Amino acid sequence: MARKLMRFTGVGGQGVLLAGEIFAAAKIKAGGHGLKTATYTSQVRGGPTVVDITLDDDEIYYPYANDGEIDFMLSVAQVSYNSFKDGVQEGGTIVIEPNLVKATDEDKKRWNIVEIPIITIAKEEVGNVITQSVVALAIANNFMDAIPKDLLEEVMLSKVPAKVHEINKQAYALGYKYSDAAK
Repeated sequence: MARKLMRFTGVGGQGVLLAGEIFAAAKIKAGGHGLKTATYTSQVRGGPTVVDITLDDDEIYYPYANDGEIDFMLSVAQVSYNSFKDGVQEGGTIVIEPNLVKATDEDKKRWNIVEIPIITIAKEEVGNVITQSVVALAIANNFMDAIPKDLLEEVMLSKVPAKVHEINKQAYALGYKYSDAAK
């Protein structure tokens, strides 16, 4: 596998850090190298947050993505989308939560903008907004084909309490369902 660079953006409290941690752990479990680098403000909740995820079969010597190198970005907050979208390569895919993030016409010409109502799916279909990070995880993996689907789900389940396994399995399946429809 060639190096894959993903970026999750949101605000503190939306679970983007957990999603990055799960991706990195799954790649390592698959026998490769994975790491996440996170940037966030001192605000515990509500501040802009970005997690860059680097996955590679070969050793990773530099964990940061340069502007224009990111293959895929997922954003659930306008402030973070605006701040971090320029890191995505021309023609790259950006998945946005359309109820919270609006892409400009110029953005739509520059990148493949895909609208998936991540938070609505978590809140209304799963019944728990906290599962939005798992919905996002499945969407990103479906677009990037980065980790075997079952392995990523297994690692995700190992990172959440057993009492919420069923709703997280549901969120994961819905992330795949909606991203299949959006491709």
